[in-house]
Order: sequence, then structure tokens, then C-alpha cells
Amino acid sequence: MNAAALLDIARDRGVLLATAESCTGGLIAAAITDIPGSSDVFDRGFVTYSNAAKEDMLGVRPDTLARFGAVSEQTAREMAEGALARSRATLAVSVTGIAGPGGGSPEKPEGRVCFGLAQRGAATVAETVDFGALGRAAVRRATVAHALDLLAGRLGG
Repeated sequence: MNAAALLDIARDRGVLLATAESCTGGLIAAAITDIPGSSDVFDRGFVTYSNAAKEDMLGVRPDTLARFGAVSEQTAREMAEGALARSRATLAVSVTGIAGPGGGSPEKPEGRVCFGLAQRGAATVAETVDFGALGRAAVRRATVAHALDLLAGRLGG
């Protein structure tokens, strides 16, 4: 789903969006805010590249990071919930992953991205997608596209 269509659906449903991003460095927020008129459905974006930023800005628990790592569904879940708690948004998406090149391991390979989706009044969900070692730019593009699809899917679009 493209960002313009997502914004139309969010606007129709009266939903306010927020993003919490690590590996994409704000690209999801940029895709949304590139659309004129996005300010009526986009509240804010958090770029939390470091673990300290995840803790400080989103309230990710140090224990979660220590036990599961930054690239985990547990961290993605807490990032999305933190974005909701620290904004006026009603729906938030989070991403944390290994865009590469490098930084991966056999347990957490390059191209792995964990997504979180939190909505007021609904259970938070998380999922992991392995995009593969496509290269940094391609992994980040795929992550943005998947995040927009997750938001649209939650909105019934």
C-alpha cells in the first residue's frame, strides 16, 4: 500500500498515526509526511537507533533489551506501545532490525526486521520478517513498504 492510500484510509477512520523506528531511521515517517495534508493523521515519529534511545524515548525496558536484544519481537512490541503512550496517536507501528551490510549473526541474520503494531483498545502484535541480505537500501525500502501494509491492514485497507 502506498502512503497516500494509507492516509486516506486513516483519515476516513479518524485514526491518528505514530511511528517508532530504528533500522529505517525515520523513513516510514518520511514516506507518510511526504504526502500533503498528512498532518491531520500523522502525530509524530520516534527515531530510536540506539538502545538508550529506545529506553529513554519509548520506555523499552532494559531487561527486554538484555534478554532478547534490540532486534526482537519483544522489543518491537514495547517500541510500538511506547509510541502510543508518548503520543496522541491511536495506532503506532515500530520497526527494529538489521539492515546490513554486516551486523547479522546466524541467530539474527542481515535483513531480519521485527515489527510491532499497537492500537488503543486492541492487543499489540509483533512479527518478524527476514528480507534477506538484499543490501541496506533494499532492506530499508522493504521495511517501509511492509510497515505501511501493516498499518493499512489494521485499518481494513
